[in-house]
Amino acid sequence: MDAAKVQALSDALLEAGAFSVDIADAQAGTDRETPIFGEPGQGLEPAFGRNRIVALFEPETNLRDAIKRASAAAGYSVSTEYKITEIAEQDWVGLTQSQFMPIRASVRLWIIPSWHSSPDPEAVNIILDPGLAFGTGSHPTTRLCLDWLDRNMSPGCSVIDYGCGSGILAIAAAKLGAARVRGVDIDAQAVLSSRYNAQRNGVIADFSNVDEASPEPADVVLANILSNPLKILAPLLARLTLPGGRLVLSGILPPQAADVADAYRCWFDIESPALDEGWVRLSGTRLS
Repeated sequence: MDAAKVQALSDALLEAGAFSVDIADAQAGTDRETPIFGEPGQGLEPAFGRNRIVALFEPETNLRDAIKRASAAAGYSVSTEYKITEIAEQDWVGLTQSQFMPIRASVRLWIIPSWHSSPDPEAVNIILDPGLAFGTGSHPTTRLCLDWLDRNMSPGCSVIDYGCGSGILAIAAAKLGAARVRGVDIDAQAVLSSRYNAQRNGVIADFSNVDEASPEPADVVLANILSNPLKILAPLLARLTLPGGRLVLSGILPPQAADVADAYRCWFDIESPALDEGWVRLSGTRLS
């Protein structure tokens, strides 16, 4: 299916009664697979060169009629290729849980879903279930930040997690000995998730929306976001980092790393980038 009309057909399927629609790369798993990394402000449509749409309907739905109406509404002929598959009832909770296993995020840090026991009870274990906010420890950008904390954070320091998501970085910092931890995010759900996860892990950390009072400058500032917001936030993150403090940035693709580093060089001594599965972490020390 062509990219030009894929969103229109997706919307039309929802109008025709589908209660979920997924758009995927029809060439995923081949050398023609097209990765898409959207960023705020780009206006990127979730469509690939060749697309596959999967729509989920109630069993009693007249599927051929629904597909015919949706295709017509989106400007496709009724001959649009499709396949109907019945999905058997399953233990969806158990199936979902089976996809999330304990993750060793760094030398000392493990991320443990609540339904698992820790493979290493002596490690620094963070209890975290997948939820609405980003950050379960499985993504390379999160691992890069956790690894930096494990290797570099000094007990008793202050930490800001800017764009806290699930709160995983703030919680890790607190468990590794940070004395004062603050997390901020633009998403109210992320703030709620972070507070819940911090309480569940028995750590003290303050989480708030970015519209509230700005946090006091800290010894360590972490921002695992995306390259465009990171460039825009450079003056703010510089102000939030104490002289001699450390800055950690992630959510950056290799072609973007030089531009992001340049945005911070007037405030920071930027170190060599670290790479994990096609994602980059930048770190630096705040100049006096």
